[in-house]
Amino acid sequence: MKKLGKYSIGLGDRFGHQGHAQLLAVIEAGKKGVEITPVWNKSNREHMIIGTQPSDVRKEADTVIKAAGFKKSFFVDADHINLDTVDRFIESSDFFTVDVASFIGKMADQSEIERFLEAASRHTGKIEVPGLTKKLKCSETHLNDIAEKYLFAAKKAGDIYRKIEKSKGAGNFITEVSMDEVSQPQTPLELFFILGMLGSEKIPLQTIAPKFSGRFNKGVDYVGDPQKFAVEFEEYLMVVAHAVKEFGLPDNLKISIHSGSDKFAIYPYIGSLINKHDKGVHLKTAGTTWLEEVIGLAEAGGEALGFVKEIYIKSLEKIEELCGPYADVIDINVSALPSAVEVSGWNSKKFAASLRHISGNLDYNPNMRQLIHVAYKLAAQKMDIYFRLLEEHEEVVAECVFDNIYNRHLCRLFDIK
Repeated sequence: MKKLGKYSIGLGDRFGHQGHAQLLAVIEAGKKGVEITPVWNKSNREHMIIGTQPSDVRKEADTVIKAAGFKKSFFVDADHINLDTVDRFIESSDFFTVDVASFIGKMADQSEIERFLEAASRHTGKIEVPGLTKKLKCSETHLNDIAEKYLFAAKKAGDIYRKIEKSKGAGNFITEVSMDEVSQPQTPLELFFILGMLGSEKIPLQTIAPKFSGRFNKGVDYVGDPQKFAVEFEEYLMVVAHAVKEFGLPDNLKISIHSGSDKFAIYPYIGSLINKHDKGVHLKTAGTTWLEEVIGLAEAGGEALGFVKEIYIKSLEKIEELCGPYADVIDINVSALPSAVEVSGWNSKKFAASLRHISGNLDYNPNMRQLIHVAYKLAAQKMDIYFRLLEEHEEVVAECVFDNIYNRHLCRLFDIK
């Protein structure tokens, strides 16, 4: 059976040029005693916007792994797939993020709800979860509400899992279930029974992506109370551990944090808590690497700087079109965006500093960073030029990508000195 490592990182590489630099960051962490499994992830939405195929991600991962002589496990993730999109990923992927958020709140058949209630009735009263100071209160009303809200979604996860299993065979892929793209976080009680439902579907779940409180906006820091997040994260850790024993789930089941890049405010809490409880974590990143490509090209100057300036200026013109698909995961203060005229006069240092995520740097502009984050479509429309510039300035771009993944992400999350 394929097994995901204790620590793993999702590495989005939208244009397929930075896999080597990303892998070098993972290798460097390994040299410092922190073994991290690399997982290259790309969503159907990203493939559609850029015009790539899932097989392109597999080819990139296999190529960089072979070139680096990397002998440890790695995976290719079909990110945020559902029944409508999974088929094109099955051959090339061995990790599937099954997204059932859109099914949450839809009712399962009454007979299925009744079967769940009968099976779950043994938990009514108070559930004692080791590590939690308070028992979870569980009434028949709680169970009914949870069934009505989540059972249909869990059933759909089972349908998707079995479709993949039929093609690839049991044990030949990693399964994650994602429920993060909803408006409200799950309670510890809800998460406990969601895991029970997924166990009843016989899904060998290795990661679960719940919804946390606070904002996980694309490419920028966590917005919310980090200490509240820490309480929530620790509760989830304890609930997952208890659910593993109660429902016979894989013993390496761990929490997956989506839109996890750049959430520097919560990394110390995550790192401290997984160390405290000896638990694993999967951190999913994507657009942060595209942003480093833009920063690297800005630093290169000349034609490359002109190209990324053009991307930004065009993004101002197309802001509604670009932001629409990401409306729930970005917060851009349009009035804080620099004008096209202003940016036209910037040098390399100013443009790069405005995008690079270094809190305290007076030039850093998170609004501009979020807009560029969703503007990769514009680079895709000039792919030949963009790829030529990436290849001409490979060294400076790769250094930016490595520095971002290793120093700003892995070192902070895992307290690597």
